[in-house]
Amino acid sequence: MSANEEKDYEKQLPSPTKSEDENDFPDAEFGGTERRKLIEKKLIRKIDLRMSIMIIIYILNYIDRNNAAAARLRGFEADLNLKDNEFPTLLSILYVGYIIMQIPSNMFLNYIGKPSLYLPACMAIWGAISCLTGITHNFVGALLTRFFLGFVEAAFYPGALFLLSKWYKRNELGLRTAILFCGNIISNAFGALMASGILSGMQGKLGHAAWRWLFFIEGALTVAVAILAVFILPDFPTTTRWLTPEERALAMKRMEEDAGVGDEGETEGHGNGLWLAASDGWVWFFALMLTSQVVALSFNAYFPTLSATLGYNRTVTLLLCAPPFVFSAIVTFIVSRHSDKTGERFYHAVISFGVGILGFVIAIATMNTAARYISLFLMAQSYAGFVVLFAWMSNSFPRPPSKRAVALALINAFSQLGNISGSYVWPDRWGPTYRKSYGICIATSGCAIVMCWIFRMHLQSLNKKLEAEEAEKGIKTPGFRYLV
Repeated sequence: MSANEEKDYEKQLPSPTKSEDENDFPDAEFGGTERRKLIEKKLIRKIDLRMSIMIIIYILNYIDRNNAAAARLRGFEADLNLKDNEFPTLLSILYVGYIIMQIPSNMFLNYIGKPSLYLPACMAIWGAISCLTGITHNFVGALLTRFFLGFVEAAFYPGALFLLSKWYKRNELGLRTAILFCGNIISNAFGALMASGILSGMQGKLGHAAWRWLFFIEGALTVAVAILAVFILPDFPTTTRWLTPEERALAMKRMEEDAGVGDEGETEGHGNGLWLAASDGWVWFFALMLTSQVVALSFNAYFPTLSATLGYNRTVTLLLCAPPFVFSAIVTFIVSRHSDKTGERFYHAVISFGVGILGFVIAIATMNTAARYISLFLMAQSYAGFVVLFAWMSNSFPRPPSKRAVALALINAFSQLGNISGSYVWPDRWGPTYRKSYGICIATSGCAIVMCWIFRMHLQSLNKKLEAEEAEKGIKTPGFRYLV
């Protein structure tokens, strides 16, 4: 927004009203309800614009993580002389570092309160490590770069979820989480298209194999975007400098109203968050639920391999990977937006998982090319329900901030055990039908659905307790409720 536009916008704001008693006029500090709405609209628009760079960051995060699957189609395994389970091990070792670092990273982010510096710094480092993968010549070298890539990449997604939860209310969070996660989904489409161009046009350039150029180019792009992100990303409401005092006060008040208690006063570094999260059994239950679905989504890392079973050449195979994930991104946006509007999480998640199970069943039942390609679309849209789970997670462990920071990281980190095990769900000997692999995905997705139902029952019981407490105290206006 330009300086002139800012001035014009400010002229639209009603003048603050100071005559009313603040007890009878709850928005007096913002000049009344109407003026608050205008300020809030401007604040959200400003934050949305700055947060949008996280979509690009997430696209690059997943491209750098999953480019090994595309490189596999152009000599990655042969040049590094990989044997037996060494390629799945390269995929799974990333998540070992990813798991180790997530909780310490979010605790540190919560403490320093400077995501605009911390997240881009981590991004630049993982981009450099991705470049280094392109110079490896054996299994051990690739193993080390993949481990440290996961170690540094761990900072981004739980940090991004925590950053979103510091700015957006519960009825706004699902859509923003979905938009962010669309970066993950789009990365599968965009990454496949980019890989197709690089792998088909860079073979032998400057004496390097095309798959090495894939790591060089994508890693360098990540570093360049990281530098830009330093100047764009917001910090937390209490530490962001470019907010006006009025906007900062409103940002903090919004979070207080949404959580039902003013928890911003708990400074961003109290170490009891780890204990609060680790001692909550439902945090671990949610982690197991998410892990089960992560195993069901393990097809993502092998998507080029599954697409190759359709019988086309390498270039067409990579191009065919894009449409299912474009479709998935659209479905994810629609489902998450509707979930926010209705304030409902359970059915939005499990219906999506059910459609994904249908895709697995079709893939098992037929070798027809058209039917199997349609099944890839149905599998890919499972991410819509997965994104709803992440919004549900942020809604279900809202306070205090220190607990929320650790809970988001702990659940996400634990769920990566699903990626480690999922790396071994698709061995070559089970191809080209991969019926056993699809059977495992059906079982784990079904388990996630059952656990979602149990978690929903738990939240409903908590809401009943809150209603009973309000009735006992004579409170007529309903307060905080968990979304189910």
